Amino acid sequence: MMTSYEAWGGGDAMILATYKTDDGADAIGVVDGDVIFDLAGGAARAGEEAAPFASMISLMEAGEAGLDRARTLFQRFAEDDDLNKRLGEVSLRSPVPVPAQIRDFMVFPGHILNASAGMRTLAARIQGTPALPADAKPGSKVPEIYRQQPIYYKANRFSVIGTDQDVQWPAYSEIMDYELEFGVFIGRGGQDIPLERAHEHIFGYAIFNDFSARDTQMMEMQGRLGPAKGKDFATGNAIGPWIVTRDEIPDPYALSMAARVNGEAWSLGSSAGMLHSFEDIITFVSRDEMLHPGEFFGSGTTGGGCGLEQDRYLSDGDVVELEVERIGVLRNRVRR
Repeated sequence: MMTSYEAWGGGDAMILATYKTDDGADAIGVVDGDVIFDLAGGAARAGEEAAPFASMISLMEAGEAGLDRARTLFQRFAEDDDLNKRLGEVSLRSPVPVPAQIRDFMVFPGHILNASAGMRTLAARIQGTPALPADAKPGSKVPEIYRQQPIYYKANRFSVIGTDQDVQWPAYSEIMDYELEFGVFIGRGGQDIPLERAHEHIFGYAIFNDFSARDTQMMEMQGRLGPAKGKDFATGNAIGPWIVTRDEIPDPYALSMAARVNGEAWSLGSSAGMLHSFEDIITFVSRDEMLHPGEFFGSGTTGGGCGLEQDRYLSDGDVVELEVERIGVLRNRVRR
């Protein structure tokens, strides 16, 4: 299993992170093993314009030319010690601390079925009635609407944290849950994007933990709109630990996924079996709507990828680690 600071790939591998500098400002860099290379510092050393490396969104807006410059600077100055820091010595933020937008989808059949049954079990326990089995019954079918189109909600883009940052348990909730997901950052904007060009709009991949206040979510979803405060609370969206660029993951639909709580495996899953690919999703969302660099699209939870599906929930102080093959490990502690 990978540690938080192990990078994948080689050659032209681009693993990009946002981190805090010694003066508290944000910087972006290239992750290489257990060090991170300062891209803006490299540009300054080369006597080049550093504006494309002011933030991750600035780099996205610079397009392929910006990524090519980043690769060149890294290859040229990677051995300069003063442009590198140990990952253990810096604080990683979300790769995009304030995404342009967050949309989270629900495309894994197992989760669609099991989450519905899990909500019924949770409702029965809270109301003091006999609990229903949390697993979907054999032969259950995914409602047709999930196959007809991608279903999603919009999350609070201002409530985003990175790896190794604490999640503050909302005071109004008693039942906290994790969700094992990954997702894509949009690197190129556009409207009415054709399916055959949709992959060109993917900048890269990151892990997503859509922390959920389940008791609150259960109540508000009865209003047939939402979720709202079941998802939207400070520090509720963890994204990271970094972005792995699109070309480094040839097949994002065959990745192993795992969730551990205090080192114990709670969920094992895969990115296989999505009802809609990220390319499908990009084409669908961009219909008569402009997409912008820096938007984040979450895959939704893989089957078995949350406590709701197991009737098993988090406690104060629990450390949740999500691992996705070829991306890394996203780690957060939950605090009441």
